[in-house]
Amino acid sequence: MGTLISELPQGGYRGRLAPSPTGLLHVGHARTFWTASQRAREAGGVLILRMDDLDPERSRAEFADAAIEDLRWLGIRWQEGPDRSDRQEKPGAYGPYLQSKRHEIYESALRRLIRRGYVYPCRCTRKDLALAASAPHEGASGDAPGGATDDEPIYPGTCRSFDVELAQLPGPTSSRFTPENVNWRFRVPDGVAVEFHDLNLGPQRFVAGKDFGDFLVWRRDNVPSYQLASAVDDGMMQISEVVRGADLLKSTARQILLLRAMGYPAPNWFHCELVADHNGQRLAKRHDALALRALRQRGITPMKILSAGLPVVA
Repeated sequence: MGTLISELPQGGYRGRLAPSPTGLLHVGHARTFWTASQRAREAGGVLILRMDDLDPERSRAEFADAAIEDLRWLGIRWQEGPDRSDRQEKPGAYGPYLQSKRHEIYESALRRLIRRGYVYPCRCTRKDLALAASAPHEGASGDAPGGATDDEPIYPGTCRSFDVELAQLPGPTSSRFTPENVNWRFRVPDGVAVEFHDLNLGPQRFVAGKDFGDFLVWRRDNVPSYQLASAVDDGMMQISEVVRGADLLKSTARQILLLRAMGYPAPNWFHCELVADHNGQRLAKRHDALALRALRQRGITPMKILSAGLPVVA
């Protein structure tokens, strides 16, 4: 069974920049965000800035401010975002553009998934729970060789038969989640193939039960996962194309399933090749020497940073 979705939302091209303010932006971020901005510009569309500050433990306001300043220094401009005054916060707009301000929206999406039977409560304690609020490439596995970081262990289905009625549901008629409550996982039918055509890397195919399994959408400490928040925001903000790093290809398969379950059309996808250091490791926010701030202090220009000829050495 294949899942191939490429229907564009109505209203023209809408792209997005979605930095996670858990550290300083580096060369890899710069090139990916520049590609996103150029594609939006060439399409005559709208580019939005969404701050993915979902992780309460690692997100910092100073990193968010630094990201905005660095993006502007690179020459990237956007039409919607958290820095665009109240124009995007009025009724009918797509804000707020800070994920930390969208918690009730994510709760509503989770309730919808519960009612439709797409998710189930999970009482298992797993190491990957600590990573669920972060983009996969921001987690501890980000140092894996070859950039193979977009993953969580394939869940064996231990809690698939857990009675939903026994779990505390979010919403106005019940108290909010607490750390003592359950996690929630998206039920991925075994053997389902999720296929999509990447506009940069070509055809992609991921098989449930082989490449990925039931994945987390909500943590027991009342934090939505990266997968859920990203899919909800892209759907509600009517994003027509997602430009991001190739380390998130498997996340795309998961988010396609979430978008379908919530009734949103999937955007087009454009995954950029990753930038590596001199050891062949994918760049991470621990590469302080390649942070845009450090390069700026060394007098390196945006043009040099964005060119393929920039020597990537720590």
